[in-house]
Amino acid sequence: MALPLPQTLAGNTHFYVTRILILYSTTDGHTLRICQRLQQVIDQQGHQVMVVSIDDAANVDLQAFDTLVIGASIRYGRHSKAVTDFIQRNTPLLDSKANAFFSVNIVARKPNRNQPDTNPYLRKFLRQIAWRPKLLAVFAGRLDYPRYGIFDRCMIRFIMWMTHGPTDPSAVIEFTDWQQVEAFGRRIAALGAPPESHY
Repeated sequence: MALPLPQTLAGNTHFYVTRILILYSTTDGHTLRICQRLQQVIDQQGHQVMVVSIDDAANVDLQAFDTLVIGASIRYGRHSKAVTDFIQRNTPLLDSKANAFFSVNIVARKPNRNQPDTNPYLRKFLRQIAWRPKLLAVFAGRLDYPRYGIFDRCMIRFIMWMTHGPTDPSAVIEFTDWQQVEAFGRRIAALGAPPESHY
């Protein structure tokens, strides 16, 4: 769906404005921060973008958007069941739109685990669903031991110990490559454009 051009772009006959919805599932809030950065980047490209929790997706008219993006965090090796359920219910709709998916997980801090085809969690997730996103990304998340409850702190420290990661219970480490996030935002912005559009 092409929308009226913002006034600042009205003179550019080659610009195509799209409506983009970013649905997110977050455990500790970091995936939402990534979505907000994507929103800023896409906004700068002149498109209209909305960020909504996947738990509130039923309140949104999905058909009204040109591009649908889903971002989801990993906890204990899995994405939220709400993400899987949403995709299973809406696979035909997702397939009919420009679309993208990204996963946020700590294992992506490793150079050999930070691409869609090398990240074990994303590869496993894609085998479990019928949807084949047109655009994929993996972002390293944030480790925040002081914020976790006792159980999560112990479990995550154990996982970090097993995977040779940081185990200091006072550690707060952001592994996210924000330049990678911004580059993905620009790719999302270009997804819904017709071939003849120029940015």
